Amino acid sequence: MGQPLSPIDRQTEHFVLRPFRRRDAEPLHRAVHSSHGELAEFLPWAHARYSRIDAANFIKDSNRAWREARAYDFAIRRQSDPDHHLGNVSVWFVSRGFRSGEIGYWIRSDETGRGIATEVARQVLHTGFTDLNMHRIILRIAVGNHSSERVAEKLGFVREGVLREEIKVGGEWLDHSVWGMIEHEFHRIYSAQQSPIS
Repeated sequence: MGQPLSPIDRQTEHFVLRPFRRRDAEPLHRAVHSSHGELAEFLPWAHARYSRIDAANFIKDSNRAWREARAYDFAIRRQSDPDHHLGNVSVWFVSRGFRSGEIGYWIRSDETGRGIATEVARQVLHTGFTDLNMHRIILRIAVGNHSSERVAEKLGFVREGVLREEIKVGGEWLDHSVWGMIEHEFHRIYSAQQSPIS
């Protein structure tokens, strides 16, 4: 059992991040289905037969992981349109003993290029360093995913290297670049900025 994280909604300037609810299965399924072509290029779970049952199982597993303090998945919604699923953003421990964690995210294809990933990942970065007391947080980005690399750069992550043939997606092994941030770097970059939680 790890350090608990309060399951409250977290707000950024434009978005609400909240734990998943059972009724999110259909909006999640629709978002994945509408974005399948782009997601399947980099993510092994985004297969062509991704169903509402897959979405429901993800939500069940996500809620269990939250209760067990293993991982924290957030549904991304606009404040002005709380029923439209924009994507997911998550933070979890890689090593609790060494206080290291990881962030992952995806945004539905018809909403990319609008700064959503940067804004919500900044919020979850704050959650990881401040609420979960992490010392180091990484992003692992499939080589060729230039949009996610731009997000990492905007957030202030440092590109540390490449993990060769780390994950198999669609029958092909993908290399992943690793981007890291240490807690003192986070505080230096964001100390002058107001907390993203409202």
